[in-house]
Amino acid sequence: MDESNDPNLQSFLPVAPTNGFPIQNLPFAIASRKGCCNDEKFAVTRIGDTIIHLGQLEELGFFDDTPIGGRSIFSQPYLNDFLEFGNHAWIEVRKKLIELFKKDNSILRDHEELKKSILFELHEIEFHLPVRIGDYTDFYSSKQHATNVGIMFRGKENALMPNWLYLPVAYHGRSSSIVISHTSIKRPYGQIKPQDGAPIYSASKRLDFELEVGAIVGIGNPLGQPIPVDDAENHIFGLMLVNDWSARDIQQWEYQPLGPFLGKNFATSISPWIVTMEALKPFRCSAPIQEPKPLTYLQETERYTYDIQLEIELQTKDDHTTTQICSTNFNTLYWTLKQQIAHHTINGCNLRTGDLLASGTISGDHEHSYGSLLELTWNGKNPIHLNNGKTRTFLEDGDTVIIRGYCQNKDYTISFGEVVGTIVN
Repeated sequence: MDESNDPNLQSFLPVAPTNGFPIQNLPFAIASRKGCCNDEKFAVTRIGDTIIHLGQLEELGFFDDTPIGGRSIFSQPYLNDFLEFGNHAWIEVRKKLIELFKKDNSILRDHEELKKSILFELHEIEFHLPVRIGDYTDFYSSKQHATNVGIMFRGKENALMPNWLYLPVAYHGRSSSIVISHTSIKRPYGQIKPQDGAPIYSASKRLDFELEVGAIVGIGNPLGQPIPVDDAENHIFGLMLVNDWSARDIQQWEYQPLGPFLGKNFATSISPWIVTMEALKPFRCSAPIQEPKPLTYLQETERYTYDIQLEIELQTKDDHTTTQICSTNFNTLYWTLKQQIAHHTINGCNLRTGDLLASGTISGDHEHSYGSLLELTWNGKNPIHLNNGKTRTFLEDGDTVIIRGYCQNKDYTISFGEVVGTIVN
């Protein structure tokens, strides 16, 4: 086993048994200190509830013997410069962090003054967008989600479109409206078509969430040079949680013939932490069998995905009670990360450092595993019941959606944190 994923590794920093940020996780984020006058942003990682200032470690020379040595990479407001160094640098920095913070290393453990400049408590930190996102692609890779939506609008016989089993369907989203977790989401306005009569201009009355996982591109490809499917994962830095908010009534009127526009581009929320592919290696698992067999450029030598448990909670205005309304898993996705990237670039499209590739809504094969209200309420026909006695078909003002994700084995848990958004008018 890779030493960085050794289940016996422990840090000198405290990590509660239920905490999903052991030394085997070491995710990356961009943060600033709350109340700090200069609002300086810097790169951080986390062990337990302790935040580690990577910029300070770098300034003190702790990364000098890694590929990023001497370049002030972690004092930047985004992680893009670090990502551009590629897989070897990411792994070496991870190894260095494990070396510095493992239990039996006294260099930092016994140096109280040094720790004061490097370590912060979680409540002292404010998070920001971790990367400068140039382009955003949203896939449609859950077979169950695509089937559910197809049945609702086209019937069982035509649930999946003819192309769906042959290629990873996707659309290009709007990167400018991607926001960090805990950013309020303003209810969008647009054209809505009543059942009878002409379209009207109105606030969306069928506002929804979509539970997704996003991949952050670390290294892109030159224009005109596709990424082979078996090399695709080397281009991914890590994964994060995504909520692709959707105004179903606006979307329903506008989407033919060119697909989503105003029903999607008003906001997409992402979690602050990027969990690296290296940390996820122990959680690889078999991907769903594909039938028919995909075209050659989509055929993987090793077909695998990741066992990531995903959950959604809903909280209403002025109520501290939450209701878990969905529990599903990333491993149900029909099209893998590698296939998504191979297809995205097969025509020569160039991915770039910091691009976000979202999975599309993740839905399992039973009702409680559906990753959107559209499916959970079957297009509003079957309201869901909350723990406080209220019901919902779609989101109301003041509703808060909380998405969490984690990987778990018998030795430890790897948390993705959460992505949270509240609807405001």
